[in-house]
Amino acid sequence: MMGVPPAFPGAGEDVAGDCLPITPDPGSHLLEAQLHHLQRIAGMGSWVWEAGAGGGRMHWSEALHAVIDHPHGALRQDRRWMLHLGRGARTQVLSAWRRVLREGREYTFDLDHRSADGSAMQLRIWMQPCTDARGDVQRIIGQARNISSQRQTDALIRWRTELLNRVSALGGIGGCEIEVVGRGMLWTEECYRLHGLRKEPVALEQALSLYTQDSRDNFLAALDRIGAGGLPEQLELCFYRPSGQRIWAQVQIELDRREGLPERFVVLFRDITREREANERIELLAHYDLLTGLPNHMLLREQADEAILQAREGGGTLALLFIDLDGFKSVNDAFGHATGDTLLKVAAARLHQSLGNADLFARFSSDEFIVILRDLPSPDDAAVVARKLIASLAEPLYRNDDTLKVGASVGIALMEESRNDFDSLLRAADAAMHAAKAAGRNTYQYYSPEALVRTRRALEIEYALHGAVDRQEFSLVYQPLVNVYPSRPPAIEALVRWASPVVAGCGPAEFIPIAEKCGEINRIGEWVLDEACRQAAAWRQGGLVFERIAVNISALQLRESGFASRVLQTCARHNWPPQQLELELTESALVRDSDALRECFDIFESNGISLSVDDFGTGFSNLHYLNRFPVQRLKIDRSFVQEMLHDAAMAEVTQAIVHLGHALGMQVIAEGVETPQEEALLRRQGCDELQGYLFSQPLPPREMSRWLKAGQQPGAGRA
Repeated sequence: MMGVPPAFPGAGEDVAGDCLPITPDPGSHLLEAQLHHLQRIAGMGSWVWEAGAGGGRMHWSEALHAVIDHPHGALRQDRRWMLHLGRGARTQVLSAWRRVLREGREYTFDLDHRSADGSAMQLRIWMQPCTDARGDVQRIIGQARNISSQRQTDALIRWRTELLNRVSALGGIGGCEIEVVGRGMLWTEECYRLHGLRKEPVALEQALSLYTQDSRDNFLAALDRIGAGGLPEQLELCFYRPSGQRIWAQVQIELDRREGLPERFVVLFRDITREREANERIELLAHYDLLTGLPNHMLLREQADEAILQAREGGGTLALLFIDLDGFKSVNDAFGHATGDTLLKVAAARLHQSLGNADLFARFSSDEFIVILRDLPSPDDAAVVARKLIASLAEPLYRNDDTLKVGASVGIALMEESRNDFDSLLRAADAAMHAAKAAGRNTYQYYSPEALVRTRRALEIEYALHGAVDRQEFSLVYQPLVNVYPSRPPAIEALVRWASPVVAGCGPAEFIPIAEKCGEINRIGEWVLDEACRQAAAWRQGGLVFERIAVNISALQLRESGFASRVLQTCARHNWPPQQLELELTESALVRDSDALRECFDIFESNGISLSVDDFGTGFSNLHYLNRFPVQRLKIDRSFVQEMLHDAAMAEVTQAIVHLGHALGMQVIAEGVETPQEEALLRRQGCDELQGYLFSQPLPPREMSRWLKAGQQPGAGRA
């Protein structure tokens, strides 16, 4: 806008009032030409309105015609010049005109206009009234400037700013400038949002008060280094919003030195809270047990390596204790995994309370824990700690109306010259733990070479079991179950044997638990059932008479989907009546009462397959489960039979089992009968069937055939 209007026709007249007079001089034409040139460059034109009759008279500069894209002289000097304006623009001009005349003050407004070719443009109009001594407006001078390009530029800047703000918000990136001198700050909207602050001036100290002490110190130190000429830096800083929410930010700091501007730090903030929390979660999952909160195997190894190194360098005594919970599996099977998890957490807490602050404690696997004792005054002190750990589990856990109890078997390995790393200590402690279990459980054992030999043998058995069925390494032997009534035919129990070319002398008591642990028991059990039914059918076809064939099955087989249907399919395949098949279960198989187990037993009952409980009295012995399922027979364990002649209390136990079985409508079988005296006592106690070396040892199929034939000859007695 110009303070002095340009020359127009008649502009040489004196102007009274607020407007300065324009006095012609010899150089006025030159000045006018220069002014027109400058106006064209600036996209600006001038005009003057002279008051007079008929609405006054307009004077338009040549530059103004160019500004509004009209031919020179196209604008009329009377009021008809407004016909070049659209309706909206005309209303806007008249309103501004009246305001200037009424108020007598200059006025500026923007006007939307269309050029001669109809294209839209934006004009900025400036109007200033010139009044006489009485204050009446005699003249209005004005300027019109084409601001279309400026409008477009402003719109583009706004659009880009908005886009940048959206991108910043989407990426969680905020920015601020910090003056090197004075430390004044200017924040972007996203920076305010990131910090959880209202959009108002923020001092550096106020912002830093949100940050943790470490982050605050690191940020200020970075400013000092960069301000002293250092390279840009990237930091990860932590702060808390006023709401208390913790935020992690990746911060990029650099120094901006631009000519004509004060030095300032440019700081970009990127919200990395989710990334950090995800990393923390990964760290937690990688190094800690989520159930107990204890270090896991991986973190334990790192901590153990450090402790072992310190013990080597310092010459201290270090011990590794391997703890296995006794009875946990039975509780887990009986009451479910939720109860098992609760028991694990309680057990872990009690064990932890029995340890010192310097001791390392971790969960190794399902129900196994590791303790590393550092700086022991004496190797014997490891046993003191082991006894405290075992005693910590003596108090039972009460859950509703149930009483849950576990014990602990502890293996102890001391660091020595031959055992000075984590793996060797772990192997030794594991072997000692298994020795503690073999010694009766709920006790501890120090490592001995013999324990390691047993552990290695168990591993060898596990490896050898894989593929043993395919290699046809298993066979069956058969042992009769003699009825106390001579007129009744015997039953036959099928017993599995394993002739491994790798592991010598491995009996069922040794390899069956390992097969259950490593997952081979289902294949072995399926083969045993198939072979027993095939052999029984062959004997029956050969004219041999016996009451039933009994096959041992594992609790793991019962839990396998479709097991009952496969048993019936096996009987059908060999044309063996299901009513003459008996499945022998251990007590632990009945512990886990589930819908699947009930359905399995319903199928057995509806098809006449009988069930017997083997080794009764040595396991869970819960009458609630025993009475719930369709069990037809109980087998008294051989350990009771072997002691009953020498221990009156044991004889009372066998008598009680007989009475219990009969009271529940079951038959009772005694196994391990080896002497006539044992036979006589069991007959008096009321046993229904007897089994043992007194009658026959387990026999291969051909010898079992001869035993059956001999017993079925006229006048034949007990074999």
